[in-house]
Amino acid sequence: MSPAPRQASGRRRPRRLVPRLLTGSVLLVFLVFFVLPVLWLVLAATKTDQQLVHGSPLSFGSWHAFKHNWDGLTAFQDNAVLQWLGNSTLYAVISLVITLCVAVPAGYGLAMTEFRGRHTLLVSTLVVMLMPTATLVVPLFLEINAAHLIGTMWSIILPYSFYPFGVYLTYIYFTTAVPKDLLAAARMDGCSEFGVFRHIALPLATPVIALVGFFSFVANWTNYFLPYVMLPESDQMPIQVGVGSLLSNVPSFNPAVGPLAIERPQLALATLLAITPVLIVFLFAQRFLVSGMLAGATKE
Repeated sequence: MSPAPRQASGRRRPRRLVPRLLTGSVLLVFLVFFVLPVLWLVLAATKTDQQLVHGSPLSFGSWHAFKHNWDGLTAFQDNAVLQWLGNSTLYAVISLVITLCVAVPAGYGLAMTEFRGRHTLLVSTLVVMLMPTATLVVPLFLEINAAHLIGTMWSIILPYSFYPFGVYLTYIYFTTAVPKDLLAAARMDGCSEFGVFRHIALPLATPVIALVGFFSFVANWTNYFLPYVMLPESDQMPIQVGVGSLLSNVPSFNPAVGPLAIERPQLALATLLAITPVLIVFLFAQRFLVSGMLAGATKE
């Protein structure tokens, strides 16, 4: 009786092997297309310009070359790179605070109250959310110009602060994941609507608040076109626009560069500085991000 089960288990092994091979192949493709470019970028910051061109793509340069690249990068326009990082941090953090103060109560109000024009407002929010950011730059420029705010930090912070995706995400969360009976019981106990939101709905919404905050921060940090149009001065630029300015000062891309030339390894180092804050925020917020993404998966 024993050979039959062994033959059956032997037939199952090839069936299990195929999905594993397929999974491994997909992971290998992701490794090649996503991990290797980041690894190349990290190693490029440790090389000289000649090593970057003629050396092995995935070889480590030297700490001396890394220090040379750092000194050359920070010497560009008297520490302009560090100022650009400070500008990006200022714009993104202030916009994030305003976004959370606006998007979370707006999503709660849309989910919990019925009023005339509610459906139209939801559809308008969805349409604006789906529109490419570049299509809104010209209307935003005209509005900001009419308010005489062009060239100020508010020309970046105010458009960043009103985040339709955050409103719609919190609306879905409060509609599907927050128990209505719990909120109704709090109202019956004499709690005001603001008290219900402050003491019950808001603590339950911690995962979606983290999710909205992360997506808002990433969108603000990586935005290029809006600050490029709104901010004419170099000392006001965020890091994304600053990296574009550095790109035009690399002799390989612009032969007419003057004495303030930037080498390609220094440009790679600047790119690493531009993406590092997003990676740090993601590492600290990933636990909340996973719970926030799964928050609306079940319905009461």
